[in-house]
Order: sequence, then C-alpha cells, then structure tokens
Amino acid sequence: MLPLTVPRLRACLALFLVSALAALAAPAVEKTDVYVSGQDGYHTYRIPAVIRARNSDLLAFAEGRKSGGGDAGNIDLLLKRSTDGGRTWGAQQVVWDDADNTCGNPCPVLDASTGTLWLLLTHNLGTDHEKDIIARTVRGSRTVWVTNSTDDGITWTKPVEITSTTKKPDWTWYATGPGIGIQIQKGTHAGRLVIPCDYNDTDPADPKKARKGSHAIFSDDHGKTWQLGGTIAPAMNECQVAELFDGRGTLLMDMRSYFGRAARAQSLSTDGGTTWSASVDAPTLVEPVCQASLLRHDAAKLLLFSNPAHPKQRVNLTVRASADDAKTWRDVAVLHAGPSAYSSLVALDAATAACLYENGEKKPYERITFARFPLAK
Repeated sequence: MLPLTVPRLRACLALFLVSALAALAAPAVEKTDVYVSGQDGYHTYRIPAVIRARNSDLLAFAEGRKSGGGDAGNIDLLLKRSTDGGRTWGAQQVVWDDADNTCGNPCPVLDASTGTLWLLLTHNLGTDHEKDIIARTVRGSRTVWVTNSTDDGITWTKPVEITSTTKKPDWTWYATGPGIGIQIQKGTHAGRLVIPCDYNDTDPADPKKARKGSHAIFSDDHGKTWQLGGTIAPAMNECQVAELFDGRGTLLMDMRSYFGRAARAQSLSTDGGTTWSASVDAPTLVEPVCQASLLRHDAAKLLLFSNPAHPKQRVNLTVRASADDAKTWRDVAVLHAGPSAYSSLVALDAATAACLYENGEKKPYERITFARFPLAK
C-alpha cells in the first residue's frame, strides 16, 4: 500500500471535489407524489394520464377506486392540477362519478387549434368484471364516452356516449388509452385527433376464446364526432400513439403484447390511423406485459418511452429516448427501481420532460408520482 503523502492527499481531495461538484451540477430528478392510496376518500389510485393544457397548466388524471384495488366496482375519474410545472398539485377534482359504476381509462387530447381539451373514457356497471364482459355473461358491457373542457380543465361537460361509432357490435371489452391521444401535425390528415384504444372480440373458430387487439379512433371535426379507425391484431392490447418526425404524418403505435416474447410491439400508419401495418416486435423495449407511454417531444426532437423495463416483473420504471424515430433508444432515467407499473409522459421544455407513474415499495399501486427529469445525455 502506497504511503499517503501530502501530494497524494491533495490529489485525492481534488478528485473528491471534482466528483462532488459534478454531482451538484448534474440536474436531479424531482419527484412529487400526486395520488397516495388510502388518502382523500379512495382505497387505491390507478391508471395515470397527464397532459399540458393550452395555458401550460399540467392536468394529472387517475382512477379513484373507492373500496378496493380491483379494476371493477365503484371507480371515479379524478383530476389534479399543477400551475408550477408539477412541483406542487392542487386539490382533487372529480370529473365523472356515476354512483357505484366504473368510470375510467382516461385518455385526454388537446386540440391545439381550438384550445379545447377532449377526454375519452370508458364505462361499465360496477358489478361487471372484465372477464365476465368478455364472456358475455353480464347484462351490461363496456361503453365509450367523451367529455370536454374549454377552460383548461376547470370545468367539464356532461359525458356523452359515442359507443355506436367507435365500437364494433361483436366487441366485448374496450379501453381508451390509457394515457394520452395526439393531434396530427403534418400530412394529409393534419389536425385529426387520434385516440389509441384496445378491444376484445370472440374467435369464430372457438366461441369460448377471446382475441385481443389494438385500434385507433379519431375525429376530423375538432371532437364533435368520433369514428373507428384501423385495428391491429392478434395479441395486442393497451397502446399509445405518436407522430414520427418524417414530416409526412406517419403514426407509430406502440402496444402491450401478448405474444410472450417479453417485448413491446409496434405498428405504423400512413393514413392517419385508418389502417395499420402488421405488428412487429420491438426487442429493445423489454416489458413484463404492461402498459407503457410513448410521447413525441417536439422541442427536443425526440420520441420518449417509459415502462417497467423488466422481462417478467413490474419493476424498474425507466424512461428512454430516440432521436431516429424509434429505430434506436438510449436510457434517460430510472425513475423507480422497485415495484412500478403504468405511466404517462409529458413534455415541459426543450431540456426537460416528466412522467406520471404508478409505484410503491411492496407493490406498484401504492401511489402515483410525478417526476421531472432532464433529457441531456
């Protein structure tokens, strides 16, 4: 062992100071808990979605599950607002409460040309569980609804049902998002509002077997009417959509996959979501079969992606970035190494983005946290 001489001590101290200063200079991830299970009258909070309103306020949506953590029962659609970039959040607001029934799967989209926020939702009787809806053994079904706000989310219209134009008669289960929708910026369908969704139908060869698929619904009249776009099947599920940077309005759908290959699946549309290419695996985007978020960050010229990056478990909530339209990805930040699940990304400025995500210490559904993080390499 070398003796600790004065010059050597000085060198060690200098190295320590350089490392300490670098750590201080590096932008830190800022985290704030938005919804905490057991607080404010709800047993569990799930299914986060975050969007930036026209006035730059951040709106954090979630399902408030009254008496348990399950996907059925008395579930209300909730909203919290931040006016300071997500560092603090205001009081909880109820967007839709239909007695003991299930109001959920928030998927907001901003019409940049009008400033109107549209919120797509799903509804079912609180006594109807997903497996029973799929089996057609219940008296109700899963229906599709929309509400809107013209004052940056302060007030919302009474939800209106749009099932007849957005769901095929033979479909059973249905989900909007969860996450966010987009407005196409370029190409023939510029201005179109697009909402990513998923559905179940019955396999004609085996009536007892359900088939999963992803699809899009869209509006060409600023949210007044909604119609069904193309489907992507089989074995697809919850999904998010983003417009690529090719200047032609090409859409990328990123999907939860049931092919059992521990990876996301993706599909492209060149006609505004009316039709989609066959799904292909995205092996770089490892997943344990879970929801994920996909976001086009215009100011940074990046696609962002977040999910629990593990092949088998809902852990390791990680954000990645792509500068080449999803051909390659680099890690940006691990937001929570422990139990974590659903997430929703939002752009803040050219150097910063944020994520609203489920996480906990023993299970992923203990809280919903908002994390700001830098995009620099």
